[in-house]
Amino acid sequence: MPQEPQPPNLVLDLDALAAAVGERPDRQAAWRFIHAFARDWSQRPLTGADGYTPAELDAAQARIGLPLPAALREAYQLLGQRIDLTDNQDMLLAPQDLRIDEDRGVLIFRVENQSCAYWGIRVTDLDKDDPPVVVRADLVRPTADDWDAWLGRVSVAFVEIVLSEALCADEDLMGWVTPDRDTGLPEDITATFQRLPFPEYPISQQPGSLWYAHDEIILRDDRGTAMFRARTEAAFDRFDGEDEEFEED
Repeated sequence: MPQEPQPPNLVLDLDALAAAVGERPDRQAAWRFIHAFARDWSQRPLTGADGYTPAELDAAQARIGLPLPAALREAYQLLGQRIDLTDNQDMLLAPQDLRIDEDRGVLIFRVENQSCAYWGIRVTDLDKDDPPVVVRADLVRPTADDWDAWLGRVSVAFVEIVLSEALCADEDLMGWVTPDRDTGLPEDITATFQRLPFPEYPISQQPGSLWYAHDEIILRDDRGTAMFRARTEAAFDRFDGEDEEFEED
């Protein structure tokens, strides 16, 4: 008898991801997802030595004279010093480098690698446990509307950071797919890849970016280009062989 096709091996904690971004958000689920992702997609799992200490974060609070939200502290204590998870493309600022955009009242914690974009939390939201994150494309000519909504909670933003930085973690395991201008991603991808339970959000344009996964591949569709990362060489080779639209970086 012919064998039934095996379900794709996503190697992602989708239950934790869904709980982190759901209607009743659980930020501890975001940390569980990151723990599992680090274990399964990076060179080594997270350990207690991978973050900053409470004393270092207290010193940052004292220096800037403002509180750090609980979720931001937890993220920094969990993986703040794992640059392989946070700094392959853009940069998570160390506690001593956290700074305030005084003109617009935003605590900046992440910077694009050429200083073309910044991520932060509005000072008016710093008293919240898991506040929204805003993004700014340019700090050269500030305007009243230059900080825009990005993701609704710090914990979800760190899930995005870990996923996006993983795309750039290993050039031998990453590549690009060029969606059709009118129809989007190639049909073989839309038919087989699973949309991840992650909110649509802006990268550089609207409509926003979407995440997909299939058989040890994660893929971010930025609605014009799509970047993917394989977990293993075997998964990369399977995707290379199956998708004629594939373009290696």
